[in-house]
Amino acid sequence: MAVTAIIDYDAGNIRSVENALRLLGEETVVTAEAQTILAADHVILPGVGAFGDAMDRLHERGLVPVIHEVTERGIPFLGICLGQQLLFEESEESPGVRGLGLIDGRVRLIPDTPDADGRPRKVPQIGWNSLELPRSGRIFEGVSEGAYVYFVHSYACEAADRSVVTATCEYGITVDASVEKGRIYACQFHPEKSADVGMRILSNFLR
Repeated sequence: MAVTAIIDYDAGNIRSVENALRLLGEETVVTAEAQTILAADHVILPGVGAFGDAMDRLHERGLVPVIHEVTERGIPFLGICLGQQLLFEESEESPGVRGLGLIDGRVRLIPDTPDADGRPRKVPQIGWNSLELPRSGRIFEGVSEGAYVYFVHSYACEAADRSVVTATCEYGITVDASVEKGRIYACQFHPEKSADVGMRILSNFLR
């Protein structure tokens, strides 16, 4: 039976991801062990919190080279929320801290520009927002344009290569809500908290 490794680096929301995968009938293991991660059929990097702190924890546990090896081997890899941001080169949240560098681009603070009523936009974005799908992404098979998913974030990814962006949403700026590069997939939103749409996305990833 296929096994999905969820990388454990004390970054929150691990249990909700694990529970969602179990509902899909997937065998999971929550681990920071390199050999267990590299032996898995799928690997997920979840996360909530600060970019710099998360990179520190990944380095402390020796997980940065492990993640690079996972992607070099072509093991399907999914970053969720902060897990997507960490794939990029850098973030305004933590100046001088290098990310994993698997996706070219940066992460920047969502500006508190006025909303349609002229009031400052609330940052972080917390709640449901609809997706635009600029190109066909494999994890969005069967997901309709305009589908709603659940976000919690103050920073947004900005991919240098627009061809890797498979979903966006609007929140004062255009947010790169999902990227895909080879067998690297990532979502700024939380599929595990996005009801049937999110479960479809996770199921697509596992296939």
